[in-house]
Amino acid sequence: MQTKVFIDGSEGTTGLRIFERFQGRDDITLLKIDPELRKDPEERKKMINAADIAFLCLPDVAAKESVSLVENDHVVIIDTSTAHRTEPGWAYGFPELSDAHKEAIVKGKRIAVPGCYASGFISLVYPLVAGNILPKDYPVSSFALSGYSGAGKKAIAVYESEDRPKEFASGRAYALTQQHKHLKEMQKITGITRTPLFTPIVDDYYSGMLVSVPLYTDMLTEKKTVEEMRAFYENYYAGQSFIEVSKADDAIAESGFLAGNQMSGWDGLKIYVTGNEDRVVVSAQFDNLGKGASGAAIQCMNLVLGCPMNKGLSL
Repeated sequence: MQTKVFIDGSEGTTGLRIFERFQGRDDITLLKIDPELRKDPEERKKMINAADIAFLCLPDVAAKESVSLVENDHVVIIDTSTAHRTEPGWAYGFPELSDAHKEAIVKGKRIAVPGCYASGFISLVYPLVAGNILPKDYPVSSFALSGYSGAGKKAIAVYESEDRPKEFASGRAYALTQQHKHLKEMQKITGITRTPLFTPIVDDYYSGMLVSVPLYTDMLTEKKTVEEMRAFYENYYAGQSFIEVSKADDAIAESGFLAGNQMSGWDGLKIYVTGNEDRVVVSAQFDNLGKGASGAAIQCMNLVLGCPMNKGLSL
């Protein structure tokens, strides 16, 4: 029996990537809306309630409106917007964090896909807090590098235009007022008590992301070496096919550089631990359109359907 799927917001970057990943799947029937009616509430309502699973690839306000249109108790909503990531009753779509997170997705009717930057940050910080290595009141900071595909259709058009401003040829720091929309989930999901200091940078390449968190080892609950931290992550994510922890002899880490676009096109996430006995940097390298968006959304759907988590994905 095929699962009926509707993508509300199929014209955006995330919606298009979800659509692409369904090509060749014989267990999915896509419900397609008339392009002229894709913003019509009544037609969207009809499609959402006819679906078994509805993906919301919309701005926050529109995502909330779509949820209000649900009348079918059986439809599963998988929301890729920021709207519901910290809302009660919504499963947070990062199954590798804990058995409880995975179980909530499997049984949930309302699933919020993590933000791209948040995915990297939480993959690093959540285990340290859960393992009582990082104190909850630690003043956490993070810096991150992303390709421009996560900036939205208008920004993508500027980056790819022939007459773009010269500053678009370099990395550009933003969210300088410390008001980035992912901060709320970064703090709540990890359980830290302080809002993180966060410096995101968008750069002149299409996709891929690197999120790093620097730590003073003497401010941890128990001082850890680089190797001990790496071993901790290996143990925490043991058996998780979507999470890979870099080995000590990893060629990329040993080169002294980590590239933001290294994992473009891959749906997993790779963790690095670098530094020395006093200062350690933990980093997550992944695709902002993969584990940071559409890949994570498909992973959640696969869990709901009871099929392999990597079905239709690149690992």
